[in-house]
Amino acid sequence: MNRYPLWKNAIVILALAFGFLYTLPNFFGEVPAVQVSSIKATIKLDSALKARIEEALAAAGLQPTGVFFEPNSIRVRFADTDTQLKARDAIEKAINPDPANASFSVALNLVSASPDWLTSIHALPMYLGLDLRGGVHFLLQVDMKGAITKRLDALGADLRTLMRDKGLRHGGIVREGQQLIIRFRDAETREKARIAIADNQPDLELVEAQEGSDWKLIASLKPQAHKRIQESALKQNITTLANRINELGVAEPVIQQQGADRIVVQLPGVQDTAKAKDILGRTATLEIRMVDDEASANPATLEAAANGNPPPGTEYYVERGGRGLIVKKQVVLTGDRLTDAQAGFDSQTHEPAVHLTLDAAGARIFRDVTRENVGKRMAILLIEKGKGEVVTAPVIRTEIGGGRVQISGRMTTTEASDVALLLRAGSLAAPMEIIEERTIGPSLGADNIAKGMNSTLWGFIAIAVFMIAYYLLFGLVSVIALTANLLLLVALLSLLQATLTLPGIAAVALTLGMAIDANVLINERIREELRNGATPHAAIAAGYERAWGTILDSNITTLIAGLALLIFGSGPVRGFAVVHCLGILTSIFSSVVVSRALVNWIYGGRRKLASISIGQVWKPGA
Repeated sequence: MNRYPLWKNAIVILALAFGFLYTLPNFFGEVPAVQVSSIKATIKLDSALKARIEEALAAAGLQPTGVFFEPNSIRVRFADTDTQLKARDAIEKAINPDPANASFSVALNLVSASPDWLTSIHALPMYLGLDLRGGVHFLLQVDMKGAITKRLDALGADLRTLMRDKGLRHGGIVREGQQLIIRFRDAETREKARIAIADNQPDLELVEAQEGSDWKLIASLKPQAHKRIQESALKQNITTLANRINELGVAEPVIQQQGADRIVVQLPGVQDTAKAKDILGRTATLEIRMVDDEASANPATLEAAANGNPPPGTEYYVERGGRGLIVKKQVVLTGDRLTDAQAGFDSQTHEPAVHLTLDAAGARIFRDVTRENVGKRMAILLIEKGKGEVVTAPVIRTEIGGGRVQISGRMTTTEASDVALLLRAGSLAAPMEIIEERTIGPSLGADNIAKGMNSTLWGFIAIAVFMIAYYLLFGLVSVIALTANLLLLVALLSLLQATLTLPGIAAVALTLGMAIDANVLINERIREELRNGATPHAAIAAGYERAWGTILDSNITTLIAGLALLIFGSGPVRGFAVVHCLGILTSIFSSVVVSRALVNWIYGGRRKLASISIGQVWKPGA
């Protein structure tokens, strides 16, 4: 009667083994490490760089305990802090021979001390949040008015070009606040301009007005365009911040939107607030310049330029692949004229390409430049902190008009996507201001961990003592099921690489209380069946089956509340909700399936069962 089929027993054993394996990395702690990441967006990490790092460490007589290659970084693990500091100096000298023009960031970090066999099955510890590990917290306010103003200024230039192309005379285009005012001398010209603008600028809403002999068109952005520009500015700023924060070597940074115009940045483990602020507030600009093909083709001139003596009016850069390039100082076009950049394919050769969209003024400038420089190379540079890097330097094949530009040749699909991202998010779309700043020390984080873990531990012990004293053997089964629940919850959080915060620890403690509640319902139901005269086997079966509906209903209603917190909450509330929802799912499995399996293993093999150890059963009339 009380026996699970083989497949159910196998599921329970596999679940417990999974929980044990993926919880295990959290007990090994962290050890010192050196993290190498790319500072320049055009330089990617590869296996050759990993080999150079290993050679540099071998030459310095330093033995790492592990080298891990990740998509955005290479992490080298060491046994102690002294070796870590020596290794950082050795790696810095090997991969950044010129400190003034460094290509890679070499940062001190902490990584898991888990054995390699655990790491190979992706068994990694949970990340610790800002309140548990220490670090810095910034709340940034995005200047949405600045983004709208920037867009209106660009539209003003576009309208001047449009009026000129259509041969429509006007008395000036000026921006007043969030509106563009266009003046005309007569109503007929104004009407023609209104039709032309409506056809070419669908984002603008036009209103006619008149003051004396001035016939005006008042143009303002439509609400949909307002919303789209603001959302785009926020997304671009978040992407740019994420690219920059990689330099800090933060294990799990939090960069997320808060409200309509704010961005929260949390950097666990970072104590250097000044450096973090410098990186967050940095500005980058995109520039298009012509390449000096004659000087670049001359090896002697190229060598002299590499040594700091470029020809007058030029600068020396290194393009993708490490080849030297001499670029003219004169800026043809800036990133302000670029409205979009997307990866795609060349319609003729089907090679990966990057498609750029320029505004009207940019399109006119680009058309004139490409017409005059067919067959020459044009360099697209990203300038940051006074230093530039060549994103790409294509050859101009023909005159390019219409504001649609295609960059192709010698690019993979991944490189095309990277170039598009650089061009689109190389700089901040709107200015930002730090309106809140908090620093949490590592000692405070350690204190939070100790207090959170102690409260959970003592809560668990109190529950275990009560359950065993009140329900005897069934109480012990309930405690083992509760342990399995905790094991599975930590394993899931580790597998999902969730960030554990102080509210998350509170959710773990709450989960323990809710999970044991299900076992209390089951045990009391079994007692009730025994009081009604059922045999022990029948009481166990009926207790689990009839308590199941109540357990499911109560957990579903709690799960709905948890999902509401997850969907509508943010920050600490969201962290609480993630652990809470996962805890409900694991508690249903452990309190019903795991505890039933344990009871079946204890009592299922005994046909004649006189009594069970479930504490005092008070019968009517006793």
